[in-house]
Amino acid sequence: MYVVIVYDVGVKRVNNVKKFLRQHLHWIQNSVFEGEVTGAEFERIKGGLMDIIDEDEDSVVVYRLRSMPEREVLGTEKNPLEYVL
Repeated sequence: MYVVIVYDVGVKRVNNVKKFLRQHLHWIQNSVFEGEVTGAEFERIKGGLMDIIDEDEDSVVVYRLRSMPEREVLGTEKNPLEYVL
């Protein structure tokens, strides 16, 4: 499955979330990651995020898609995805 994760977390935890997600997904821009994951990896990501965030203060939104969506970037792309076949 293809996932897009966006987050708004406290300053104390933002670097931990970013470092964790970089291990699993592609960084797109501030607080946005995306990529193809297996079901098991998706569960590991969710569990890892739950270990880091404060549920009373932080927000993480996960979009699950069946396949890679068509992307269109307006303006400057922060971190271009380069897919190699």
